[in-house]
Amino acid sequence: MKNKKILLAYGSGGKLMHQLIEDLFLKNFNNEIIEKLDDSASLPSLSEKFDICFTTDSYTVDPVFFPGGDIGKLSVCGTINDLSVCGAKPLFISCSFIIEEGFDFEDLEKIVDSMRKVSETTGVKIVTGDTKVVEKGKADKIFINTSGIGIKDKNLKLGKEYIEVGDKVIISGTIGDHEISIISKRLNFETEIESDCAPLNKLISEIIKEGEIKFMRDPTRGGIATTLNEIVKEQNFGILIERRKIPVREEVKSICEILGIDPLYLANEGKVLIVCKNKDSEKILRKMKENEYGKNAQIIGEIVEEPKGKVLLETEIGSKIVIDMLSGGQYPRIC
Repeated sequence: MKNKKILLAYGSGGKLMHQLIEDLFLKNFNNEIIEKLDDSASLPSLSEKFDICFTTDSYTVDPVFFPGGDIGKLSVCGTINDLSVCGAKPLFISCSFIIEEGFDFEDLEKIVDSMRKVSETTGVKIVTGDTKVVEKGKADKIFINTSGIGIKDKNLKLGKEYIEVGDKVIISGTIGDHEISIISKRLNFETEIESDCAPLNKLISEIIKEGEIKFMRDPTRGGIATTLNEIVKEQNFGILIERRKIPVREEVKSICEILGIDPLYLANEGKVLIVCKNKDSEKILRKMKENEYGKNAQIIGEIVEEPKGKVLLETEIGSKIVIDMLSGGQYPRIC
């Protein structure tokens, strides 16, 4: 299908749409569930030992292709990670495409291929979806929505209500890589920084077995500063983090200095922030470092009694400042 363009007819429900589904989507996503091509997928029955977890998200990243990934990889990884940080084993994903008329067919093939690769690598099946094509100028290239279903062991307890003073805070790797890769692409900066976009289900399933994890979250839009503030909001504890312990690539620091932005607020798409019991923190950290997506993990702080409901940052010179939640995005359309 070289040099073909997406037409409005591809979203009409007619022959061209069926050809698109069968020749591209079904060929890449085929399994015993999606091959029925029902309007909704009939999922296998689940054991009473598990809770069902469900999530959904939409992706409008600009540019669509960026160093380290594209909107397709981003959408599947994002949904897998949203399920994984809840302690669930991701099982099934739906995907919906809103495509602007005139979008290059080859680019769509690349995006779908990225989604297929993540699906195959993780074992998380893409089982249902929807396609709409809108008139040229009525959208910005392509938007993707993905929803996911997973199962979680009922005995696994995660939540802010389990956090205690003395618990440790761990980040799985360098922060800000995703958003800086997007910004650099837009501004034509010459840089080797790539997005950290990656599926974290395997890493998370490994560390859960190593000790008592109280809380997990993937710090996407708003970065780790916003996520940490979400944790302490209206809670009877605070968080203290140390700037010197937070892993940030030197190139990310340099670009942040040029642009006057703080890496604490930058979006990540392949990192998990966890709060765990102090006595288990080193063991969890060691296990995390064994995984390719956790090799730069660090303990960056701890839960403190005061100030309640606040995040404190200890600077390189030892002073402490309050870190607030980001009120708005530093840059739009980054995930």
